Amino acid sequence: MSRPFPLITTVALGLALGLSACGASSTPSMPGDSASDVTETSASACDLVATDPDWYADNLDRINEMITELGDCGSSGDADGAPLALFDWDNTVVKNDIGDAQTFWMIANGKVKQPAGSDWATVSSYFTDDAVSALNTACGAVAQPGETLPTDTEAGLACADEIIEVYSEGETTGDKEAFQDFNARRMEPNYPMAAQLLAGYTQDEIKEFAGQARDQNINADEGTEQKVGSHEVTGWVRYYDEITNLIEVLNAHGFDVRIISASAAPVAEAWGESLGFTPEKVMGVMTQEIDGKWSSTIAPCGGDDASIPYIEGKRCRVNEEVFGITGAAAFEPAPQDQRQVFGAGDSDTDVTFLSDATYLRLAINRNKTELMCNAYANSDGKWMVNPMFIDPKNQQDEPYECSTKGRIEPDGSTSPLMDADGNVVPDQEDTVF
Repeated sequence: MSRPFPLITTVALGLALGLSACGASSTPSMPGDSASDVTETSASACDLVATDPDWYADNLDRINEMITELGDCGSSGDADGAPLALFDWDNTVVKNDIGDAQTFWMIANGKVKQPAGSDWATVSSYFTDDAVSALNTACGAVAQPGETLPTDTEAGLACADEIIEVYSEGETTGDKEAFQDFNARRMEPNYPMAAQLLAGYTQDEIKEFAGQARDQNINADEGTEQKVGSHEVTGWVRYYDEITNLIEVLNAHGFDVRIISASAAPVAEAWGESLGFTPEKVMGVMTQEIDGKWSSTIAPCGGDDASIPYIEGKRCRVNEEVFGITGAAAFEPAPQDQRQVFGAGDSDTDVTFLSDATYLRLAINRNKTELMCNAYANSDGKWMVNPMFIDPKNQQDEPYECSTKGRIEPDGSTSPLMDADGNVVPDQEDTVF
């Protein structure tokens, strides 16, 4: 998940899925098709990733070399020892943010439920007193606990605006800080807030909502903005054809391909179905269930209930779920033979799980300092940088301040980025855009 607000045309995805990773003909799948309907591949004559001008420099050649060396055409990604490939989701597999898309859909359709006791302090332990007061004032009187808030009506307009402002900007409508006391290398509280706003529903209900939000955003024109509350927010998402093709090819060559996202897991699962991802191949923010329904209590990782799949929290989730490494050790780098061979991401939230990849690391350039400092410094030669495949960012005018502000610290401050040998990483020019 990533900011700013952010959606895949039916035609674009159909074309992407119509590519046969192994050369077999097939009928294109559309968003919402079941995983079993996704393009089947032949076990013979496997193609590599298709040539496309939006792959920068030799990135495509390097990826195809990895697939040729490590892959096995026609083998299963579920086999023991299958090479692991990990993808962030928002702005890596798709353009824009499905967590935002889901949150805006929930608010626009009046689906968010009033928390217990009409007290928003029960939603997030990271809310400031100012945030609790603002949310209670705006939302407390418009619905009973457990009832849906009328954020799709005039009566709930102030409530909708307050939720959006806290979620999107980290501030109240009165410009007060909304979050406090979190480890910024394991948590950014507005990310899990997107999951916490789903409280009171079963996972199946959440996936149904996610499918509706997906269809709305897929069918919207590129660049669409929608009005939610009194805010104009992004209303479209697109799957990247190039990444869709890459995922197909990796699957066809026996890679264990998975998603590691800071969006809510059922939401990521709903979006991933059209690309053939089954739930066990998708890792996202989870909450603890009460009587079969999602609560606002975030599920812990590595024994830390203040961690989500975010920077070091992504490493923790991968180590814990994929490799069975538990406790505090899940936050430490795994042994070389228990790591992903490939990783792709676009944000500082992805830097740790990307750094753990042993063969290649793909950084989609969204001008995020810690990620781009690591990628451009490229100390071990395994990093690749690619512009965004849709609406790429312009060149950043000034170099990335790696030597002074290259690393995010747990308290949210920044410090010099150090390389593996303990040397300060020099500032880096933005050259791939």
